[in-house]
Amino acid sequence: MKSDDDTRFVRLRPGLQLVAVTTGACVVAWTIFATAILLMDAISAGNLRDRAIRDHQTYEERLQFIAEERDARIREAIAAQSRFNSALDHISVMQSQILELESRQRELEAGIDGIQSTLRREIKQHQNARDMIASLQDSSVTAPIASSQPNAHATVEEILSDALAETASERDHSAKRALEAHDRAEDLEFDLTLFQEKNNQILRQIEEAVTISLVPLEQMFLNAGLEPDRIIELVRRGYSGKGGPLVSDITPVLGEDGRLLSPRNGELLAQIDRLNLFAIASTLVPFAMPVKGVFRHTSGFGFRRDPKTGRRRMHNGIDLAAAYGSDILATADGVVTDVGWRSGFGKLVRIRHDFGIETLYAHNSKILVKKGQKVSRGDHIADMGNTGRSTGTHLHYEIRVGGKPINPMTYIKAAKDVFKN
Repeated sequence: MKSDDDTRFVRLRPGLQLVAVTTGACVVAWTIFATAILLMDAISAGNLRDRAIRDHQTYEERLQFIAEERDARIREAIAAQSRFNSALDHISVMQSQILELESRQRELEAGIDGIQSTLRREIKQHQNARDMIASLQDSSVTAPIASSQPNAHATVEEILSDALAETASERDHSAKRALEAHDRAEDLEFDLTLFQEKNNQILRQIEEAVTISLVPLEQMFLNAGLEPDRIIELVRRGYSGKGGPLVSDITPVLGEDGRLLSPRNGELLAQIDRLNLFAIASTLVPFAMPVKGVFRHTSGFGFRRDPKTGRRRMHNGIDLAAAYGSDILATADGVVTDVGWRSGFGKLVRIRHDFGIETLYAHNSKILVKKGQKVSRGDHIADMGNTGRSTGTHLHYEIRVGGKPINPMTYIKAAKDVFKN
């Protein structure tokens, strides 16, 4: 150590030097190790961030793909519904044609009966004329001559001649009318044959169309857990009046004497009647979607982690998220039984449908219906909102059967599969 006027030397013992060198080496080593750890953490954090970004992008792409696929399925369902309605209209037209053809057939049969009666009458008249001619000829040969005067004999010959001429004329006229009646009968029989062939062709087309439509409709109700025969019987009771909506009456296939004209036509109209009843039932069961347009399926039916508490709880419906104020639609015909603010649900609409089914629409921003009001499938009943126990704008949608919550996707998927097919 050097000062202003002196220089001092400090001697370090070997042990102290070793300690100093060791301490310095440890400091350097720790610095290097800490720097390496910081660099590794930075690199790892960067990789995790990049991976999180990639996962987020993949998730968004998957959501976009699901949304596009859902929209495609919705468009297919709408197109299938349109085809189904067109088929019903076509069947209705064909049903009218069947009734018209039945009436035409009765007219042709009545015409044939009239012609046959006329033909028999003309043949009988023709036979009577021939018998009269034969009788007059016999009388002219065997009758005694009452007078020998020429004038009396001439008078008898003139009377016989006139009678024979008149009888021959009537015979020819009867024969001509009989021939015309026979030709007319053949023409009518040919027309009747053509009519029956055309009628059979139309019946085959209708039978195929009805069969193709009935099978998927029955399967739709089975997939939704509903017994088709029971549903049909309940609908039939509600629409039993003459002229009820879409319900056919079996009496048009009966003749004036009350007998069935065609068993095949009766069976076909019974199938059409069943198809019409299914069409009515499909509007009474909530097969439709409560939201149209662009939306997200944010939560399903069943146990889930509660978004508020984080605990595991049962979710009795499905959540569909869309823009604030989006239209909420009734999924089936029914009567509004409850509206207003309900704890947890916010602004709620409850609709009672047939067959013990009810639907709930919760967290609405605005309610457009009143208690006791009748609604039809597709009616605008509320606007989507964020009221009640909710973390964001969405619709909580429930279906209950006999008071028990049922997964709404069971009904939605059942209808989608039918319309898709």
